[in-house]
This record gives sequence, C-alpha cells and structure tokens, in this order.
Amino acid sequence: MPKVKLTHAFCATAPCEPGKRKTDFYDTGTTGLMFEKRAGGGGTFYMRYQDARGRQKQLKIAAYGDLTFDQVRKEAQRLRSQIVLGGDPAAKKAEKKAVVDYAELAAQHLAYASTYQKTPANTESIIRLHLVPRWGKVPLDEITQADVAQWLAAKAKEGLAPATVEKIRVTFNRSFELALRWNMSGVTKNPVKGIPRKPINNARERYLSAAEAKRLMAAVEESENPQLKHIVGLLLLTGARVSELLHAKWEHVDATKRQWLIPTSKTGKPRHVPLSTPALGILETVPRFEGCPYVVPNPDTLKPYVTLKHAWQTARRKARLPDLRIHDLRHSAASFMINAGIDLFAVGRVLGHADHKSTMRYSHLANDTLLAAVEAGAAKLGGGL
Repeated sequence: MPKVKLTHAFCATAPCEPGKRKTDFYDTGTTGLMFEKRAGGGGTFYMRYQDARGRQKQLKIAAYGDLTFDQVRKEAQRLRSQIVLGGDPAAKKAEKKAVVDYAELAAQHLAYASTYQKTPANTESIIRLHLVPRWGKVPLDEITQADVAQWLAAKAKEGLAPATVEKIRVTFNRSFELALRWNMSGVTKNPVKGIPRKPINNARERYLSAAEAKRLMAAVEESENPQLKHIVGLLLLTGARVSELLHAKWEHVDATKRQWLIPTSKTGKPRHVPLSTPALGILETVPRFEGCPYVVPNPDTLKPYVTLKHAWQTARRKARLPDLRIHDLRHSAASFMINAGIDLFAVGRVLGHADHKSTMRYSHLANDTLLAAVEAGAAKLGGGL
C-alpha cells in the first residue's frame, strides 16, 4: 500500500496500478487518511482505523471533487481526534443510518397493540389519520418536543374535540415509550413526555327521570327490534356498558347467585354485576336460540349486534327524548341507585369503576339523600333550637 504526502495536485493525477481495479494511497501527514484511485478514473477519500477492539474500520469522507482537499484534510483530522479519544466514527454513522422513520415505529406499535388491546382499531385509526400523515417520514431522532407540542396545539385549533387531541397525544406518547423499551436507534428520550395535558371537560350529564324512563320503556316495547326492550331494560337495571351487555353469554349468568360475570371489562379485569329481581325477570323472558351462547343476540345472525342506531333513534324519538344517548342509560342507572340512598362506593362497585374518581362525577346526584339526612337530623333536635 503506497504511502505518499497527499495533496490536491497528487490526487488529481494519481495513477491506478496497471491490472488492478483500484489503488490505495495512504497519507504520510494525517494517520489513517487514504485516497482510493479507481481504474475507471474516479477517486474517494476514506479514514481507515482500528476501533477499541482492534477491528479494522473504514469511513468514507467524500468522493474526489465533492470537497476541496483542505476540507478533506480538516475532516480527516477531526475524525482522527475522535478516534484517539476512544470514539468510533463509523459506528456512529451506522447508528445514525439505522434510525428509522416514525412510520416504521408506528407499524411496530400497531402490531404490538393488536396482541393485547381489545379494540386495536382505535389505535390504528389515530395512527393512520393523524400521526403517520404528519410524522411518518420523519426520522425518530428528528422529532422534538417543541415540534410535537406546537403540532398538538395546532390540532386543537383545527376544531378537533379535546378528547380526540388527548387520544392523539396518548398514542404518540405510547409509541415512544415502546421505542425506548425496544432500544430503537435514535430514541434516547420520549419527545411527547412532559407536554402538558390540556384539561378536558367533555362530561355530558344526561340522566333519566322516572317519568322519562317509563316513556322510554313504552317506546322500546313497540320497537321493530325485538331485543331492544330487553337491552334497554337490562342497561337501566345493571348500569352495564352497552358493549358488555351485547357480548354477554348465558354461561356467565348465574340466576341462583343472582349475578352476571363480565370476564373482561374496560378495566381489563373481570367483574360481577349483581342482578336485581326485575333484571332476573327480564332475563327469564329473553328468547334463547339453539346453539347461540349470547344473551341478547341479533335474531337474524345469532351474533352480537354491530349497531342499534336505527332502532334506538326511532325509540327515543317516540319517547320524546331526542338528546338521549344509549350510554346515558348507564348514567341513569347510577342516578337511580344514588337517589335511592345507595352510597357512592357501592355504586362504583356495581358500575365496575377502577377508582373512586370515576364515581365522584355522580356525587351531586345524592342531593336528595343528603337533604333527607339533614332533615332527619333537624327533626331529632326537635324544638331545641
């Protein structure tokens, strides 16, 4: 391997040894600087060195003509300084090259989510509709907290519901938490972490009165959907989520113990729902279909209903309750229990809340019970005041 003092003039006329595809010339001035001259006429500058483990490494500096020779030498000296101090420029460059775009992380995130999430379609839609269009082609190490914060703020201004913006933030945050867990190249911290969560106040309070519940039950009795009366009745009497009831199976209903087991609830844990006498009465009238495990299936498919939208809208219109959502039946069930004097802790257990904070949204409904309590106290005092 020829050693020469590399200069601009030499590199311009350096020959390739006859019969060889290329010839390497090592600089006598800067250790490791090498000029590769090819038989075809082109040339390339490299830095060749040994890493800390004694392995031979070679890092391209530039093709001949892309930089001035002075620039090439300065870059070679910079690299040499890193090497002397224990660095490995080639490994650093390879690591940089290994950094993938967010689209790759998103695909891995979704694949992982599908292994444990009950409805991975929710994560998929957030990634597909919001995250990938903006960040899909951006390398992971170029996604900064400032950029993410600015983008989320812009999303809020686009008119998206606060809850939707929060879902986007949570999903993006989850992506980078997974990237850190998986030690993905270029990810040393989570750029979403630390961005303040905007306060969300999208709680919509709608509770049926006894009179409204009576009108609703009369309307569902007339529904063309034969199962709607059973579904609405059971939702009002159990406080269950719609999806929980639609997927309920007879094997999990124990009339003797008067309870219904929900194997996997929203919290991810199984829970038992107590069944009142009226609830058991509805279950006794629900038709059973041979070979069908579901309690209130679609009679045509013998599978859980995909949607109750048409039947529900028709019934609530007849009941003169145009703003009532089917999920409001769960809130109404809580309302009836609380105003019957049942404490919040017990109501939370029936509804399957993971913590008391979820149940506290119903605390103001206990006013009737609290008022009765202070009236009873006042009566006990009698004429003492």
